[in-house]
Amino acid sequence: MGSVPFSNIQWHAEVTSTNDVAGRLAERGVPEGAVVAADAQSAGRGRHGRVWVSPPGAGLYVSLVLRPRAEAAPLLTIAAGVALSDAIQAATGLSCALKWPNDLYVGGRKLAGILAEAGAAPDGTPHVVLGFGINVLPAAFSPDIAARATSLEGELGRAIDRHALLRACLDALAARYADVQEGRVGTVLDAWRARAATLLRRPIEWQQGGRPRRGVAETIDGSGALLVRTEQGVVRVISGEVRWI
Repeated sequence: MGSVPFSNIQWHAEVTSTNDVAGRLAERGVPEGAVVAADAQSAGRGRHGRVWVSPPGAGLYVSLVLRPRAEAAPLLTIAAGVALSDAIQAATGLSCALKWPNDLYVGGRKLAGILAEAGAAPDGTPHVVLGFGINVLPAAFSPDIAARATSLEGELGRAIDRHALLRACLDALAARYADVQEGRVGTVLDAWRARAATLLRRPIEWQQGGRPRRGVAETIDGSGALLVRTEQGVVRVISGEVRWI
């Protein structure tokens, strides 16, 4: 299958959401590997409909059009987390921790997030839009969330070239996407577990069947599900909101 070259890049001054724009392109049959990036988003979003603050020039807001194999699709968020961690370290020297299922953290504060949304063209051809946001400047988040968010320049104390960072991200994403597409899943899972080590083996809470559950996050399985040890045994968590205690 080979690596997808993310070279068809559309850069916008402002969009509602890069995932929205990329989704429309995907429905019209744009080739796999199309990239939508923006200086700002007026309606950026994360998982569960949360707002992703996206002021002009303060972050990297990007979405990719992918058409993965059915077996690879559930692992895209896991692979993307590894890829962005790889890219940030390569481009800036900063090491990030991964938090299941879709966040990158530095020093206990959120630096970046990932949002994968599945869809289909009118003819039924499926696709996945993989979006990510990275806080580059402290202005990328509002003062009320400063205690739980951070930025690259805030951590490093120096300017970051967003275009060079984008190129590093796209190169790393292409490599990790090729891994899951071509069956090298173990490599991705091992890399994710290594980067998540500081956030695993900790107690968490989540909702299951409309009631709260509690356990200790242990690892992820071969499909990317979070394995949680409870008093009743090990439980697989495949979606939903997880809170680290």
